[in-house]
Amino acid sequence: MAITDILSAKDIESALSSCQADDSFNYKSFFSMVGLSSKTPDQIKKVFGILDQDKSGFIEEEELQLFLKNFSSNARALTSAETKAFLAAGDTDGDGKIGVEEFQSLVKA
Repeated sequence: MAITDILSAKDIESALSSCQADDSFNYKSFFSMVGLSSKTPDQIKKVFGILDQDKSGFIEEEELQLFLKNFSSNARALTSAETKAFLAAGDTDGDGKIGVEEFQSLVKA
């Protein structure tokens, strides 16, 4: 499954262009711009499955750093500060990674 099966390529392009500069990524505005915030829990779970590159059931820090590349191979990696802030926002149980329920909550925040 491709991410464009769930999200519009036009919305993805627009969201990615809004955070091209280092330290300009804001997960709330990105999720909104890309249209993820308005998706069903099942659709959000499918996007989580795409983001969970190693299929561990969690999005770890290394996967978060490459978050934008899941939307476009030309996108930049997140900076260390962006990655840590994103992880801190999503990791509600403090295990150092984001599970599917945590991701769904983060998207809907």
